[in-house]
Amino acid sequence: MFALVDCNNFYASCERVFNPSLRDKPIVVLSNNDGCVIARSNEAKPFVPMGAPSFKYHSVIKQNNIHVFSSNYALYGDMSNRVMNTLSAFTPDIEVYSIDEAFLQFQGFQSHFNLEAYARRIKATVERHTGIPVSIGVAPTKGLSKIANKIAKKFADRTQGVYVMQTEEQRLKALKWMDIDAVWGIGRQHAKRLKAQAVFKAYDFTQLPDEWVRKHMSVVGLRLKKELEGHPTLTLDEMEAKKAIATTRTFDHQSNDYNIVRERISSFAISCGEKLRKQQSNSQLIHVFLRTNKFRPDLPQYHCSTVVKTEYPTNSSINLVKYAIIGLDKLYRPEYHYKKAGVIVMELSPENQQQLSLFSKKNPKHERLMQHIDQLNQTVGRHKVKFGSQDLGRVWKMKQEHLSKSYSTTLKESIVVKV
Repeated sequence: MFALVDCNNFYASCERVFNPSLRDKPIVVLSNNDGCVIARSNEAKPFVPMGAPSFKYHSVIKQNNIHVFSSNYALYGDMSNRVMNTLSAFTPDIEVYSIDEAFLQFQGFQSHFNLEAYARRIKATVERHTGIPVSIGVAPTKGLSKIANKIAKKFADRTQGVYVMQTEEQRLKALKWMDIDAVWGIGRQHAKRLKAQAVFKAYDFTQLPDEWVRKHMSVVGLRLKKELEGHPTLTLDEMEAKKAIATTRTFDHQSNDYNIVRERISSFAISCGEKLRKQQSNSQLIHVFLRTNKFRPDLPQYHCSTVVKTEYPTNSSINLVKYAIIGLDKLYRPEYHYKKAGVIVMELSPENQQQLSLFSKKNPKHERLMQHIDQLNQTVGRHKVKFGSQDLGRVWKMKQEHLSKSYSTTLKESIVVKV
């Protein structure tokens, strides 16, 4: 049996843990630079849609007394770790699926535990240890546990946040209730194709011939079909290094100044280098993109990107900046005002597995230099040591006008109790 544990309205719940006065109050959390709504409490959902630009809903937010927060990833990441550490005490088989979701496997537990009582114990323990409310769906496969979790959330008044799918009758009833475009693993294009075949519910999907599913949705779609039929085909995945690393930002103001855009691209490439070295990886493909402000239709629009291949795999920030600027020079047009840019490093490989080349121009001094820079920035303070391509007189920070404190990760911001 598998369980999917999902934190309810995770970002909003994190804010409520340290500010109990927010309970039962509408909350929205904004993306980087306070751009769009990326999380909502249940109380805010009737008023603000997901992904809504915050400036367009300013009056709605004010009129309905909605509490607004800038995304505080330091806080959310720490709270996620606390939740996952608590879950790991209940089973050795755990897959951290996202910042607010985890799959648990209960192999052989049925012989010793009442799974519903065990799941309720997990839920109560997580909420007691972290203050984060969770919903738990238990089923014979990972795919069915996703549906069970949706049932636990949708009918919380009856399930109290826990639903265990154990019988064939429960499975069929759940599949006939679940819309096909809400099924885990069914994307927009697949949903469109399936609806053209009169497949509107998850149950309809399980009635399709295996040959049709394999032909149109590959072996991945066939595995999902088997999962919904109650045959486990997906196992728990171990945590692995990222396959691509991105640093993207919306600018605090739009600009067509080449030097400003170049500085931003350089800083993004340097940030990617730091992340590469942290996971001990190298990259050999650098994707660079530029975008104008899509919310200014009165201005000319320009969205462009390019990929630059390096001469050899590298995680040196010096090399990454060099190739990122080559990409920028291919894209930059002075007649456009840019609002967002980004650097994505791809084709990653382990740092200790490099193909040597007789004609490689790799500078062996870069490795030690990057190690010393990373060490200094960790001990003296982040971004204390900068590269010449960065603006030395300015600390670039995201717009975070509604940022809460990092209660659990910064000592000077921790809660003080007076007795």
